Amino acid sequence: MWDIQKRGFKGFLAIEKSLSNNSIEAYLSDIEKLTQYLELENKLHFTPTQVTHEDLQHFLAKVYEMGLSARSQARIISGIKAFYNYLIIENLSDVNPADLLESPKIGRKLPDTLSIDEINLVIGTIDLSSSTGERNKAILETLYGCGLRVSELINLKISNVYFDEEFIKVTGKGDKERLVPISSTALKQINIYLDQVRIHNKIAKGFEDFIFLNRSGKSLTRVMIFTIIKQLVEKAGIQKTISPHTFRHSFATHLVNAGADLRVVQDMLGHVSITTTEIYMHLDRSYLHKEIKKFHPRN
Repeated sequence: MWDIQKRGFKGFLAIEKSLSNNSIEAYLSDIEKLTQYLELENKLHFTPTQVTHEDLQHFLAKVYEMGLSARSQARIISGIKAFYNYLIIENLSDVNPADLLESPKIGRKLPDTLSIDEINLVIGTIDLSSSTGERNKAILETLYGCGLRVSELINLKISNVYFDEEFIKVTGKGDKERLVPISSTALKQINIYLDQVRIHNKIAKGFEDFIFLNRSGKSLTRVMIFTIIKQLVEKAGIQKTISPHTFRHSFATHLVNAGADLRVVQDMLGHVSITTTEIYMHLDRSYLHKEIKKFHPRN
């Protein structure tokens, strides 16, 4: 029964909610944790509708005992609630045992960012004489220049780069498309990579339109982008936890610090809600607080 409901839930998330594969897998992982708990309690024979609010409370107590962070606990609760909401919507259940589950309070975590000097330092460490140098520079210039998610970067197509208009078309979460301005610096580096490096690569069938390719002529993976950036950050001697997403956070933070309208930043990042973008206002205030403490004569 659980397998049937999980398959239905997966289809619901993909079709009705238009979630990305990564988000869908996260939700399914939450339900898998619940079924693993039921198996340990010899209750796996329970159907989803037979699970009670008390069962869910005991499950969450086990999750808490495992030492998971409040954010991780909230993530699991969100997944369970979404699953039971699906059952209600599809008339597969009349009762929602997850209705009264309370998520732990979590503070808003401010993301790590790089300063403009640190961005320049990381890009400056790229060895342009290597076979992947021009490509890696184009990757970082595009990540930072457009504030892309790593999934948006690796799936970026040549046909979606409008060189004359200086825009790129990006497919974001839920397969939603948006137009993002791209700097002349990033466009110039993409052109160098395409005209001087990529043109000499043997490209695998089906990957002709992808911009960034590996040595096999196929599109890069998320892990490869993480690895490239990790190596460059270590080479630059920066002691921060940096990921591809850091360049997106830095892009937004630098725009807000410079006075960019929050609605404009929201559109460029592809945020559905303005409240998601408002985190960069908090970053800005945090920066101002540090500056005041550092330079005000009474401090």
